[in-house]
Amino acid sequence: MDLSLERPEGYLYVRRVAAHGITLIDRELTSSFLLAPDRAIENWPVTAPETLDASHVEALLALNPELVVLGTGARQAFPAAAFMAGFLRKNIGIEVMDNAAAARTYNLLADEGRRVVAAFILPPG
Repeated sequence: MDLSLERPEGYLYVRRVAAHGITLIDRELTSSFLLAPDRAIENWPVTAPETLDASHVEALLALNPELVVLGTGARQAFPAAAFMAGFLRKNIGIEVMDNAAAARTYNLLADEGRRVVAAFILPPG
């Protein structure tokens, strides 16, 4: 059997998730970031899910998502209700999961051509 590497084309994708970093295509990011199919916004100033509030919603909405996937680190942790409500008021779905599950979900939805935005929280280095 021949094996060949097929890389997705047309969108940024997550290649690997580790405890202190996430690899986008061939570049490892070690601080929290936002990811849309067409761009990554590095150094998102969030280091823990409990620090998310309504003020963080606008950065994600600026990327025009139809769905937001929030990766909260090694474990799933739900942010404050004010943060979640910011999306629900705009009729935008939000799913909260650990970073590995968020990466898989983001890759799948981006591959389908959906306008998904992922936010990954990484611990301070």
